[in-house]
Amino acid sequence: MLQYVIAGLVYGAIYAITASGLVVTYQSTGILNFAFASIAYGLARFYYYLNSQEHWAIIPSALVSIGVAGPLLGVFLYLVLFKRLQVARPLTKVVATIGLSVSIPPAATLLFGNQSILSAPGLAPEPVRVFNFLGVAVTMEEIITYAAVVIIVVAGLLVLRYTDIGLRVRAMVDSPAMTSLSGTNPEVVSMIVWAVSVTLAGLVGVLSAPVVGLDPGQFTLVMVAGFAAVIAARLRNLPVAVAVGFAMGIAGNLVQYFFTNSTTIAADAIPAIPAIATAIFLIYFMVRGIGVDETETVGGNLDRAITPQGDSPTGSHRERYASAFGWQFPLLAFVILFMLPLILNGFWTSIIGQGVCLGIIFLSFTLVTGEGGMIWLCQATFAGIGAVVAAQLAVHHGWPVMLSVFAGGFVALPFGVIIGIVTIRLGNLYVALVTLTVGLLFDQLIFTMNIFANNSIGVNVTLPSFASSPRAFMYLALVVFIICALVVVNLQRTTPGLALNAVRWSPIGARTMGISVLQLKVLVSGIAACVAGIGGAMYALSESSALPTNYSALVGLIWLAILVTLGIRSSIAALLAGVSYTVLSGIAVVYLPTSFGEVTPILFGLGAIQVAKFPNGAMTENARQVLWFWDKVRGASSTKETTLVGGELL
Repeated sequence: MLQYVIAGLVYGAIYAITASGLVVTYQSTGILNFAFASIAYGLARFYYYLNSQEHWAIIPSALVSIGVAGPLLGVFLYLVLFKRLQVARPLTKVVATIGLSVSIPPAATLLFGNQSILSAPGLAPEPVRVFNFLGVAVTMEEIITYAAVVIIVVAGLLVLRYTDIGLRVRAMVDSPAMTSLSGTNPEVVSMIVWAVSVTLAGLVGVLSAPVVGLDPGQFTLVMVAGFAAVIAARLRNLPVAVAVGFAMGIAGNLVQYFFTNSTTIAADAIPAIPAIATAIFLIYFMVRGIGVDETETVGGNLDRAITPQGDSPTGSHRERYASAFGWQFPLLAFVILFMLPLILNGFWTSIIGQGVCLGIIFLSFTLVTGEGGMIWLCQATFAGIGAVVAAQLAVHHGWPVMLSVFAGGFVALPFGVIIGIVTIRLGNLYVALVTLTVGLLFDQLIFTMNIFANNSIGVNVTLPSFASSPRAFMYLALVVFIICALVVVNLQRTTPGLALNAVRWSPIGARTMGISVLQLKVLVSGIAACVAGIGGAMYALSESSALPTNYSALVGLIWLAILVTLGIRSSIAALLAGVSYTVLSGIAVVYLPTSFGEVTPILFGLGAIQVAKFPNGAMTENARQVLWFWDKVRGASSTKETTLVGGELL
């Protein structure tokens, strides 16, 4: 057992360093960095490029990739992104960092190549030396990992609590504006914090690669374990985060020890450990009535007063400009989509049909995040539930296909209600972390069941007879989208929608008006899950297969980034986001070299990052600019007419 415990300490140390980086960054800047894993992967891939592809020695490779590229990347990201996010709303912070996480892995592939990597080097020279400790073999790689976590935790605590720079960081957390009055430049302090944070991410990446593999998906799972530790630490308690990280690493290896004869149970249970830890602490917090107040982050009232808030109610002029299009712009979009299948071949018509189905899924984001103001990261999971349920009903139980599609949506509905009831009383960041964990738990434990996965090929589904051609199915998908969009629009314009708008901007103010925040958000949670389930089932029809891997939680992050690029609160933006993603992907596959297949997620990831500057999305911003120009033209024309008339009168 001791051997398993010591081996588990390696994973625990990686989780602990990850949690440390997340906690220290949140403590210092008020931003929970969802791009931590992607940054770690990018720098680890750079280290592999230098060490294995360019044959640099370990020390110069580590110094350049971790010690030089890490701080420079941190400063760069602060100047172009994180500086804008310090006093932004939690939704803006989460979405912008998710956009960054979506962009970095494909960018690394474009820069360093897409060759398969079977094993990644660490910081220990090869062949790696092995030592004997209490009869257990311990490698030099493991010793370096243990030493790294001890140095980081001890140094972090000492610096933050007992040094001048730590005092300046803590003062900046309370109020950058007041800190600047004492002669400290908050921007310099913030740049240092982000330089250190990104350097830590690079260290995590290089230490993790030999253990988990050099794959962005595996790095995200490491970050999820770090998130579980961060939840336990309530985003602030560094020693607790480190202790829980070590405990999860040891627990994972003890599961392997006790279930040595059943590798299937071990393989299923180990990925669930972060979710189990999250559930335990959530239950504890709910019993104790503990949550997270996102207002207790960087900046006080003075900082918020002097900083422009583009996503505040007072800055709603962008929404006013966008709404000036009224019904004309959506009608034009639907007419164009209706005409396209008449002039395009079957391949491109199928591509557009898939995009419309994605648009239905995106409507669930519009509901739960755009209208409800809840940062849910498991909408792809609800779509997957709808897809696998519809496939089971249609294929194995003989239900009509379209009845199965809507049944899949209604099966997803109670899952949304349950998650809503459990998480709504928590802070927004807790909701984001918990829903992402739920999505990954479904990926590892539910969607891997062979009844759904069918030996990794999914369950084949057949299109209904009246929509068997690409053109007919595209029209069917458009009808289903219109039905779901009408539900969204009706909710926006009814009394519950107006009440929900009040809740989104000020839950406390809404409560004083007698509005039930819990009931409204649970209602939206259920409807959004149902819409996602219907969209997921339709997407399975467009693919002719309900393949669970198409609905992974990590894919859902990309979907959210795509929608935010155009507009999180617009139904027509959801449609255009889905169609633009599939069409751009099709163009990349047909007309561009294989390596350029990574360009599409990079573009949408960068678009999501723009939410820091344009919180309402590109569509709303473009509408604002067009109508602003039109107002100027009309104003100039009106002025000219007045002058002429005045001249005649005189």
